[in-house]
Amino acid sequence: MKKKFPLVLALLFTTIALAQGASEYGGGMKFNLNDNGSKYMRFIVWNQIWFRSSQMNPGTAVGNEATTSTSDIGNRRLRFLAYSQLSPRYMIVTHFGINNQSFTSGGASGSAGTGGYGAGKKPGLFFHDAWNEYAVVLPQKDKKFSLSLGGGLHYYMGLSRETMASTLNFLTIDAPIFNWPLIENSDQFARQVGLFAKGKYGKFEYRLSHNKPFATNVTPTNVNNAANAIAVDNNGNAKWSTAGYFEYQFLDQESNLLPFKVGTYVGTKKVFNIGLGFYTAPDATKSSVNNQIQKHDMNLFAADVFLDLPIGKKEQKMAVTAYSVFYNYDFGPNYLRNIGIMNIGASDPNFTGNRALAGPGNAQPTIGSGSIWYTQAGFLLPNKNEKPKVRIQPFGAVTYKDFDALQKSSTQYDLGANFLLDGHHSKITTQYSTRPVYSAPGVKENSKGEFIVQLQIYL
Repeated sequence: MKKKFPLVLALLFTTIALAQGASEYGGGMKFNLNDNGSKYMRFIVWNQIWFRSSQMNPGTAVGNEATTSTSDIGNRRLRFLAYSQLSPRYMIVTHFGINNQSFTSGGASGSAGTGGYGAGKKPGLFFHDAWNEYAVVLPQKDKKFSLSLGGGLHYYMGLSRETMASTLNFLTIDAPIFNWPLIENSDQFARQVGLFAKGKYGKFEYRLSHNKPFATNVTPTNVNNAANAIAVDNNGNAKWSTAGYFEYQFLDQESNLLPFKVGTYVGTKKVFNIGLGFYTAPDATKSSVNNQIQKHDMNLFAADVFLDLPIGKKEQKMAVTAYSVFYNYDFGPNYLRNIGIMNIGASDPNFTGNRALAGPGNAQPTIGSGSIWYTQAGFLLPNKNEKPKVRIQPFGAVTYKDFDALQKSSTQYDLGANFLLDGHHSKITTQYSTRPVYSAPGVKENSKGEFIVQLQIYL
Protein backbone atom coordinates (compact mmCIF):
# COMPACT_ATOMS: atom_id res chain seq x y z
CA MET A 1 0.00 0.00 0.00
CA LYS A 2 2.96 2.35 0.61
CA LYS A 3 3.88 2.38 -3.09
CA LYS A 4 0.40 3.60 -3.97
CA PHE A 5 0.32 6.41 -1.38
CA PRO A 6 1.73 9.17 -3.69
CA LEU A 7 -0.95 8.27 -6.24
CA VAL A 8 -3.61 8.57 -3.55
CA LEU A 9 -2.34 12.04 -2.57
CA ALA A 10 -2.28 13.17 -6.20
CA LEU A 11 -5.86 12.02 -6.65
CA LEU A 12 -6.93 13.79 -3.45
CA PHE A 13 -5.51 17.19 -4.47
CA THR A 14 -6.86 16.86 -8.02
CA THR A 15 -10.39 16.05 -6.84
CA ILE A 16 -10.32 18.94 -4.35
CA ALA A 17 -9.54 21.31 -7.19
CA LEU A 18 -12.33 19.88 -9.35
CA ALA A 19 -14.94 19.81 -6.59
CA GLN A 20 -14.53 23.45 -5.59
CA GLY A 21 -16.59 24.41 -8.62
CA ALA A 22 -19.70 22.68 -7.26
CA SER A 23 -20.78 25.35 -4.75
CA GLU A 24 -22.75 27.32 -7.35
CA TYR A 25 -25.39 24.60 -7.52
CA GLY A 26 -26.68 25.11 -3.98
CA GLY A 27 -29.28 22.76 -2.52
CA GLY A 28 -30.67 20.96 -5.53
CA MET A 29 -33.34 21.63 -8.12
CA LYS A 30 -36.83 22.68 -7.02
CA PHE A 31 -39.69 23.54 -9.37
CA ASN A 32 -42.82 25.20 -8.02
CA LEU A 33 -46.12 23.96 -9.43
CA ASN A 34 -48.18 26.88 -8.14
CA ASP A 35 -47.59 30.54 -7.33
CA ASN A 36 -47.01 30.17 -3.56
CA GLY A 37 -44.76 27.11 -3.82
CA SER A 38 -47.00 24.81 -1.75
CA LYS A 39 -47.03 22.40 -4.69
CA TYR A 40 -43.60 21.54 -6.04
CA MET A 41 -41.21 18.94 -7.37
CA ARG A 42 -37.63 18.55 -6.17
CA PHE A 43 -34.80 16.60 -7.78
CA ILE A 44 -31.62 15.51 -6.01
CA VAL A 45 -28.70 13.94 -7.89
CA TRP A 46 -25.51 12.61 -6.32
CA ASN A 47 -22.36 10.70 -7.20
CA GLN A 48 -19.88 9.03 -4.86
CA ILE A 49 -16.67 7.87 -6.51
CA TRP A 50 -14.15 5.71 -4.61
CA PHE A 51 -10.44 5.25 -5.12
CA ARG A 52 -9.10 2.40 -2.96
CA SER A 53 -5.89 0.73 -1.97
CA SER A 54 -6.79 -2.55 -0.27
CA GLN A 55 -5.14 -5.50 1.41
CA MET A 56 -6.88 -8.67 0.22
CA ASN A 57 -7.91 -11.69 2.25
CA PRO A 58 -5.74 -14.83 1.90
CA GLY A 59 -6.66 -16.86 -1.16
CA THR A 60 -7.72 -13.89 -3.34
CA ALA A 61 -7.39 -13.45 -7.08
CA VAL A 62 -8.31 -10.27 -8.96
CA GLY A 63 -8.78 -10.57 -12.70
CA ASN A 64 -7.50 -14.20 -12.54
CA GLU A 65 -4.24 -13.05 -10.93
CA ALA A 66 -3.35 -14.01 -7.37
CA THR A 67 -2.74 -10.96 -5.18
CA THR A 68 -2.38 -9.82 -1.59
CA SER A 69 -3.18 -6.16 -2.30
CA THR A 70 -4.61 -4.08 -5.10
CA SER A 71 -5.94 -0.64 -6.03
CA ASP A 72 -9.04 0.27 -7.98
CA ILE A 73 -11.56 3.02 -8.68
CA GLY A 74 -15.32 2.55 -8.78
CA ASN A 75 -18.78 4.07 -8.60
CA ARG A 76 -19.99 3.51 -5.05
CA ARG A 77 -23.31 5.29 -5.64
CA LEU A 78 -24.83 7.07 -8.64
CA ARG A 79 -28.34 8.14 -7.63
CA PHE A 80 -31.35 10.24 -8.65
CA LEU A 81 -34.19 11.11 -6.25
CA ALA A 82 -37.39 12.98 -7.10
CA TYR A 83 -40.31 13.80 -4.85
CA SER A 84 -43.38 15.91 -5.40
CA GLN A 85 -45.74 17.59 -2.97
CA LEU A 86 -48.90 17.48 -5.08
CA SER A 87 -51.00 18.99 -2.30
CA PRO A 88 -50.37 19.87 1.36
CA ARG A 89 -51.35 16.28 2.19
CA TYR A 90 -50.21 14.13 -0.75
CA MET A 91 -46.62 13.33 -1.71
CA ILE A 92 -44.95 10.84 -4.04
CA VAL A 93 -41.29 9.75 -3.85
CA THR A 94 -39.12 8.03 -6.47
CA HIS A 95 -35.46 7.15 -6.05
CA PHE A 96 -33.33 5.11 -8.46
CA GLY A 97 -29.70 4.57 -9.40
CA ILE A 98 -26.81 2.12 -9.31
CA ASN A 99 -24.32 0.97 -6.68
CA ASN A 100 -20.90 -0.67 -6.57
CA GLN A 101 -19.64 -0.61 -10.15
CA SER A 102 -15.97 -1.53 -10.41
CA PHE A 103 -13.68 -2.51 -13.28
CA THR A 104 -14.54 -6.17 -12.74
CA SER A 105 -17.86 -6.35 -10.92
CA GLY A 106 -21.23 -4.64 -10.61
CA GLY A 107 -22.24 -4.93 -14.26
CA ALA A 108 -25.61 -5.98 -15.61
CA SER A 109 -26.84 -9.49 -14.95
CA GLY A 110 -24.78 -11.98 -16.93
CA SER A 111 -21.90 -9.56 -17.54
CA ALA A 112 -18.60 -11.37 -17.92
CA GLY A 113 -15.60 -11.69 -20.17
CA THR A 114 -14.98 -9.13 -22.92
CA GLY A 115 -17.20 -6.91 -25.02
CA GLY A 116 -20.19 -4.65 -24.63
CA TYR A 117 -21.37 -6.54 -21.57
CA GLY A 118 -17.97 -7.45 -20.21
CA ALA A 119 -17.23 -7.71 -16.51
CA GLY A 120 -18.42 -4.67 -14.56
CA LYS A 121 -20.05 -2.94 -17.55
CA LYS A 122 -23.48 -1.34 -17.93
CA PRO A 123 -25.02 -1.91 -14.50
CA GLY A 124 -28.79 -1.94 -14.45
CA LEU A 125 -30.69 0.99 -12.93
CA PHE A 126 -33.19 -0.05 -10.28
CA PHE A 127 -35.59 1.60 -7.87
CA HIS A 128 -34.44 2.19 -4.32
CA ASP A 129 -37.66 3.89 -3.22
CA ALA A 130 -41.10 4.30 -4.74
CA TRP A 131 -43.98 5.18 -2.45
CA ASN A 132 -47.07 7.37 -2.05
CA GLU A 133 -47.81 9.19 1.20
CA TYR A 134 -50.85 10.96 2.66
CA ALA A 135 -50.78 13.33 5.67
CA VAL A 136 -53.77 12.41 7.84
CA VAL A 137 -52.86 15.05 10.44
CA LEU A 138 -50.72 17.86 9.04
CA PRO A 139 -47.77 19.10 11.13
CA GLN A 140 -48.54 22.60 12.40
CA LYS A 141 -46.86 24.90 14.90
CA ASP A 142 -49.90 25.00 17.20
CA LYS A 143 -50.38 21.20 17.15
CA LYS A 144 -48.15 18.68 18.87
CA PHE A 145 -49.36 15.67 16.89
CA SER A 146 -48.84 14.77 13.24
CA LEU A 147 -49.50 11.57 11.28
CA SER A 148 -48.77 10.44 7.73
CA LEU A 149 -49.58 7.09 6.13
CA GLY A 150 -47.93 5.64 3.07
CA GLY A 151 -47.22 2.53 1.05
CA GLY A 152 -44.84 1.14 -1.54
CA LEU A 153 -41.14 0.32 -1.69
CA HIS A 154 -39.94 2.33 1.28
CA TYR A 155 -37.08 3.05 3.72
CA TYR A 156 -39.08 3.24 6.97
CA MET A 157 -37.42 0.04 8.19
CA GLY A 158 -37.18 0.88 11.89
CA LEU A 159 -34.39 -0.55 14.07
CA SER A 160 -31.96 2.40 14.32
CA ARG A 161 -31.11 5.88 13.08
CA GLU A 162 -28.33 4.36 10.97
CA THR A 163 -30.77 1.85 9.44
CA MET A 164 -32.55 4.82 7.85
CA ALA A 165 -29.41 6.87 7.25
CA SER A 166 -29.09 9.34 4.41
CA THR A 167 -26.19 8.41 2.13
CA LEU A 168 -25.60 12.13 1.38
CA ASN A 169 -24.25 13.25 4.74
CA PHE A 170 -22.41 10.42 6.48
CA LEU A 171 -19.85 11.40 9.10
CA THR A 172 -17.61 8.49 8.10
CA ILE A 173 -17.07 7.54 4.49
CA ASP A 174 -19.97 5.10 4.51
CA ALA A 175 -22.34 3.14 6.72
CA PRO A 176 -20.92 0.08 8.52
CA ILE A 177 -23.39 -2.15 6.54
CA PHE A 178 -24.55 -4.16 9.58
CA ASN A 179 -26.96 -1.28 10.19
CA TRP A 180 -28.87 -2.77 7.20
CA PRO A 181 -29.17 -6.34 8.54
CA LEU A 182 -31.30 -7.67 5.65
CA ILE A 183 -29.29 -6.02 2.91
CA GLU A 184 -30.01 -7.59 -0.49
CA ASN A 185 -31.53 -10.76 1.04
CA SER A 186 -35.12 -10.15 2.16
CA ASP A 187 -34.96 -6.48 1.19
CA GLN A 188 -34.15 -4.49 -1.95
CA PHE A 189 -31.09 -2.49 -1.00
CA ALA A 190 -32.37 -1.83 2.56
CA ARG A 191 -36.02 -1.41 1.49
CA GLN A 192 -39.13 -3.58 1.63
CA VAL A 193 -42.57 -3.21 0.11
CA GLY A 194 -45.24 -2.43 2.68
CA LEU A 195 -47.25 0.15 4.59
CA PHE A 196 -45.86 2.74 6.99
CA ALA A 197 -46.95 5.36 9.49
CA LYS A 198 -44.82 8.26 10.66
CA GLY A 199 -45.28 11.40 12.70
CA LYS A 200 -44.49 13.36 15.83
CA TYR A 201 -45.96 14.16 19.20
CA GLY A 202 -44.08 17.16 20.53
CA LYS A 203 -40.41 16.14 20.70
CA PHE A 204 -41.26 12.46 20.25
CA GLU A 205 -40.96 11.02 16.73
CA TYR A 206 -42.31 7.63 15.66
CA ARG A 207 -42.01 5.42 12.59
CA LEU A 208 -43.82 2.08 12.11
CA SER A 209 -44.12 -0.24 9.12
CA HIS A 210 -45.70 -3.55 8.15
CA ASN A 211 -43.99 -5.18 5.17
CA LYS A 212 -43.84 -8.23 2.92
CA PRO A 213 -40.18 -9.37 2.87
CA PHE A 214 -38.72 -10.44 -0.45
CA ALA A 215 -38.58 -14.23 -0.81
CA THR A 216 -35.33 -16.03 0.07
CA ASN A 217 -34.43 -19.67 -0.60
CA VAL A 218 -30.93 -20.48 0.71
CA THR A 219 -30.69 -24.23 1.38
CA PRO A 220 -29.65 -24.95 5.01
CA THR A 221 -26.71 -27.26 5.64
CA ASN A 222 -27.81 -30.43 7.42
CA VAL A 223 -26.08 -31.21 10.74
CA ASN A 224 -26.45 -34.06 13.23
CA ASN A 225 -26.34 -31.98 16.41
CA ALA A 226 -28.76 -29.16 17.22
CA ALA A 227 -25.93 -27.20 18.85
CA ASN A 228 -24.28 -26.96 15.42
CA ALA A 229 -27.40 -25.86 13.53
CA ILE A 230 -26.85 -23.00 11.09
CA ALA A 231 -29.77 -20.74 10.19
CA VAL A 232 -29.93 -19.38 6.64
CA ASP A 233 -32.28 -17.02 4.80
CA ASN A 234 -35.17 -19.17 3.65
CA ASN A 235 -38.60 -17.60 4.18
CA GLY A 236 -40.57 -19.23 1.33
CA ASN A 237 -43.93 -17.49 1.19
CA ALA A 238 -42.68 -14.86 3.60
CA LYS A 239 -44.85 -13.83 6.53
CA TRP A 240 -45.27 -10.11 7.07
CA SER A 241 -42.55 -8.28 8.98
CA THR A 242 -43.04 -5.43 11.45
CA ALA A 243 -40.56 -2.63 12.15
CA GLY A 244 -40.46 0.49 14.25
CA TYR A 245 -38.25 3.28 15.52
CA PHE A 246 -39.06 5.70 18.33
CA GLU A 247 -36.93 8.75 19.05
CA TYR A 248 -37.00 11.62 21.55
CA GLN A 249 -35.43 14.84 20.25
CA PHE A 250 -34.32 16.95 23.22
CA LEU A 251 -33.01 20.02 21.36
CA ASP A 252 -33.65 21.15 17.77
CA GLN A 253 -36.32 19.19 15.95
CA GLU A 254 -35.30 17.26 12.85
CA SER A 255 -37.37 17.15 9.69
CA ASN A 256 -39.26 13.93 9.01
CA LEU A 257 -40.53 14.89 5.55
CA LEU A 258 -38.36 12.07 4.16
CA PRO A 259 -37.06 9.04 6.10
CA PHE A 260 -33.35 9.78 5.61
CA LYS A 261 -31.53 10.52 8.89
CA VAL A 262 -28.63 13.02 8.80
CA GLY A 263 -25.17 11.75 9.75
CA THR A 264 -23.64 15.13 10.61
CA TYR A 265 -25.07 18.65 10.44
CA VAL A 266 -21.54 20.16 10.55
CA GLY A 267 -22.59 22.69 13.15
CA THR A 268 -25.81 23.96 11.55
CA LYS A 269 -28.17 22.47 14.19
CA LYS A 270 -28.21 21.61 17.89
CA VAL A 271 -29.35 18.00 18.10
CA PHE A 272 -29.44 15.47 20.91
CA ASN A 273 -31.63 12.39 20.39
CA ILE A 274 -32.09 8.96 21.93
CA GLY A 275 -33.85 6.18 20.04
CA LEU A 276 -35.12 2.60 20.27
CA GLY A 277 -36.03 0.35 17.36
CA PHE A 278 -36.94 -3.16 16.29
CA TYR A 279 -37.55 -5.44 13.31
CA THR A 280 -39.36 -8.77 13.61
CA ALA A 281 -40.27 -11.40 10.99
CA PRO A 282 -41.82 -14.81 11.80
CA ASP A 283 -40.28 -17.96 10.26
CA ALA A 284 -37.70 -15.88 8.40
CA THR A 285 -34.82 -18.39 8.50
CA LYS A 286 -34.41 -22.17 8.50
CA SER A 287 -31.89 -24.73 9.71
CA SER A 288 -31.67 -28.50 9.23
CA VAL A 289 -30.90 -31.03 12.00
CA ASN A 290 -30.97 -34.74 11.13
CA ASN A 291 -32.78 -33.77 7.93
CA GLN A 292 -35.55 -32.09 9.91
CA ILE A 293 -36.20 -28.48 8.95
CA GLN A 294 -36.47 -26.00 11.81
CA LYS A 295 -37.98 -22.54 11.31
CA HIS A 296 -36.71 -19.50 13.21
CA ASP A 297 -38.16 -16.05 13.86
CA MET A 298 -36.03 -13.01 13.16
CA ASN A 299 -35.93 -10.62 16.13
CA LEU A 300 -33.66 -7.57 15.83
CA PHE A 301 -33.40 -4.75 18.36
CA ALA A 302 -31.35 -1.57 18.70
CA ALA A 303 -30.81 1.42 20.97
CA ASP A 304 -28.88 4.53 19.93
CA VAL A 305 -27.94 8.08 20.84
CA PHE A 306 -27.02 10.96 18.50
CA LEU A 307 -25.36 14.29 19.32
CA ASP A 308 -24.50 17.15 16.96
CA LEU A 309 -23.61 20.51 18.54
CA PRO A 310 -21.78 23.72 17.68
CA ILE A 311 -19.14 24.35 20.36
CA GLY A 312 -16.73 27.11 21.33
CA LYS A 313 -16.94 30.69 20.12
CA LYS A 314 -19.47 31.37 17.38
CA GLU A 315 -16.90 32.91 15.04
CA GLN A 316 -14.77 29.74 15.19
CA LYS A 317 -17.58 27.63 13.67
CA MET A 318 -16.54 24.47 15.53
CA ALA A 319 -18.87 21.50 16.06
CA VAL A 320 -18.84 18.00 17.49
CA THR A 321 -20.77 15.00 16.16
CA ALA A 322 -21.15 11.66 17.97
CA TYR A 323 -23.29 8.59 17.44
CA SER A 324 -23.40 5.28 19.31
CA VAL A 325 -25.67 2.29 18.69
CA PHE A 326 -26.05 -1.17 20.20
CA TYR A 327 -27.60 -3.95 18.10
CA ASN A 328 -28.91 -7.26 19.42
CA TYR A 329 -29.56 -9.59 16.50
CA ASP A 330 -31.31 -12.98 16.55
CA PHE A 331 -31.64 -14.52 13.08
CA GLY A 332 -31.62 -18.08 14.39
CA PRO A 333 -28.75 -20.35 15.52
CA ASN A 334 -25.24 -19.49 14.28
CA TYR A 335 -26.50 -17.25 11.49
CA LEU A 336 -23.59 -15.40 9.82
CA ARG A 337 -23.19 -13.30 6.67
CA ASN A 338 -19.87 -12.27 5.16
CA ILE A 339 -19.92 -9.09 3.06
CA GLY A 340 -17.34 -6.95 1.27
CA ILE A 341 -18.28 -3.52 -0.09
CA MET A 342 -17.72 -3.36 -3.85
CA ASN A 343 -15.74 -6.60 -3.56
CA ILE A 344 -13.50 -7.21 -6.58
CA GLY A 345 -11.87 -10.39 -5.23
CA ALA A 346 -12.42 -13.95 -6.47
CA SER A 347 -11.15 -17.24 -5.11
CA ASP A 348 -7.60 -18.16 -6.19
CA PRO A 349 -7.78 -21.85 -7.24
CA ASN A 350 -4.04 -22.34 -6.73
CA PHE A 351 -3.87 -21.02 -3.16
CA THR A 352 -2.69 -23.64 -0.66
CA GLY A 353 -2.64 -21.73 2.68
CA ASN A 354 -5.38 -20.94 5.18
CA ARG A 355 -8.17 -19.21 3.32
CA ALA A 356 -10.25 -16.50 4.95
CA LEU A 357 -13.49 -17.80 6.42
CA ALA A 358 -15.26 -14.76 4.93
CA GLY A 359 -14.04 -15.56 1.43
CA PRO A 360 -11.77 -13.61 -0.95
CA GLY A 361 -11.31 -9.87 -1.46
CA ASN A 362 -12.32 -7.49 1.32
CA ALA A 363 -15.15 -9.63 2.75
CA GLN A 364 -15.55 -9.93 6.50
CA PRO A 365 -18.04 -11.33 9.03
CA THR A 366 -20.53 -8.45 8.90
CA ILE A 367 -23.98 -9.57 10.10
CA GLY A 368 -24.97 -12.41 12.40
CA SER A 369 -26.84 -13.59 15.46
CA GLY A 370 -25.20 -11.89 18.41
CA SER A 371 -24.42 -8.31 19.35
CA ILE A 372 -22.70 -5.30 17.77
CA TRP A 373 -21.65 -2.04 19.39
CA TYR A 374 -20.72 0.77 17.01
CA THR A 375 -19.55 4.28 17.94
CA GLN A 376 -18.37 7.18 15.76
CA ALA A 377 -17.31 10.73 16.56
CA GLY A 378 -16.08 13.73 14.60
CA PHE A 379 -14.87 17.27 15.23
CA LEU A 380 -15.29 20.22 12.84
CA LEU A 381 -12.06 22.17 13.11
CA PRO A 382 -12.20 25.95 13.75
CA ASN A 383 -12.14 28.33 10.82
CA LYS A 384 -12.71 32.06 11.24
CA ASN A 385 -12.98 32.88 7.54
CA GLU A 386 -16.40 34.16 6.56
CA LYS A 387 -16.44 31.88 3.51
CA PRO A 388 -13.79 29.20 4.09
CA LYS A 389 -12.70 27.34 0.98
CA VAL A 390 -12.36 24.05 2.86
CA ARG A 391 -13.73 22.93 6.24
CA ILE A 392 -11.93 19.94 7.77
CA GLN A 393 -13.70 17.38 9.95
CA PRO A 394 -11.54 14.55 11.37
CA PHE A 395 -13.47 11.50 12.58
CA GLY A 396 -13.04 8.04 14.00
CA ALA A 397 -15.19 4.97 14.59
CA VAL A 398 -14.88 1.71 16.50
CA THR A 399 -16.90 -1.49 16.04
CA TYR A 400 -17.17 -4.41 18.45
CA LYS A 401 -18.80 -7.61 17.15
CA ASP A 402 -19.65 -10.72 19.16
CA PHE A 403 -21.33 -13.29 16.91
CA ASP A 404 -22.61 -16.69 18.09
CA ALA A 405 -21.07 -18.42 15.06
CA LEU A 406 -17.56 -17.20 15.92
CA GLN A 407 -15.76 -18.25 19.08
CA LYS A 408 -13.83 -14.97 19.31
CA SER A 409 -15.19 -11.44 19.21
CA SER A 410 -13.55 -8.74 17.09
CA THR A 411 -12.81 -5.02 17.29
CA GLN A 412 -12.10 -2.87 14.25
CA TYR A 413 -11.43 0.81 13.57
CA ASP A 414 -11.99 3.59 11.04
CA LEU A 415 -10.01 6.84 10.94
CA GLY A 416 -10.39 9.64 8.45
CA ALA A 417 -11.41 13.18 7.62
CA ASN A 418 -13.99 15.08 5.59
CA PHE A 419 -12.76 17.98 3.46
CA LEU A 420 -15.96 20.00 3.09
CA LEU A 421 -15.73 22.27 0.05
CA ASP A 422 -19.41 23.22 0.04
CA GLY A 423 -20.78 21.32 3.02
CA HIS A 424 -21.95 17.88 1.93
CA HIS A 425 -22.74 19.17 -1.57
CA SER A 426 -19.08 18.96 -2.48
CA LYS A 427 -16.67 17.07 -0.27
CA ILE A 428 -13.67 14.77 -0.27
CA THR A 429 -13.45 12.05 2.37
CA THR A 430 -10.40 9.96 3.25
CA GLN A 431 -10.59 6.92 5.49
CA TYR A 432 -8.41 4.04 6.65
CA SER A 433 -10.29 1.00 7.93
CA THR A 434 -9.34 -2.30 9.50
CA ARG A 435 -11.28 -5.56 9.34
CA PRO A 436 -10.82 -8.90 11.13
CA VAL A 437 -9.70 -12.01 9.23
CA TYR A 438 -10.78 -15.44 10.49
CA SER A 439 -9.49 -18.70 9.04
CA ALA A 440 -12.02 -20.78 11.04
CA PRO A 441 -14.91 -19.95 13.42
CA GLY A 442 -12.58 -19.96 16.40
CA VAL A 443 -9.38 -18.76 14.76
CA LYS A 444 -8.90 -15.03 14.27
CA GLU A 445 -5.70 -14.72 12.25
CA ASN A 446 -5.10 -10.96 12.02
CA SER A 447 -6.49 -7.77 10.52
CA LYS A 448 -6.33 -6.29 7.03
CA GLY A 449 -6.53 -2.65 6.01
CA GLU A 450 -8.14 -0.54 3.31
CA PHE A 451 -7.55 3.12 2.43
CA ILE A 452 -10.30 4.94 0.53
CA VAL A 453 -10.60 8.39 -1.02
CA GLN A 454 -14.14 9.45 -1.93
CA LEU A 455 -15.29 12.35 -4.08
CA GLN A 456 -18.92 13.28 -3.43
CA ILE A 457 -21.00 15.74 -5.40
CA TYR A 458 -24.70 16.26 -4.92
CA LEU A 459 -27.08 18.80 -6.41
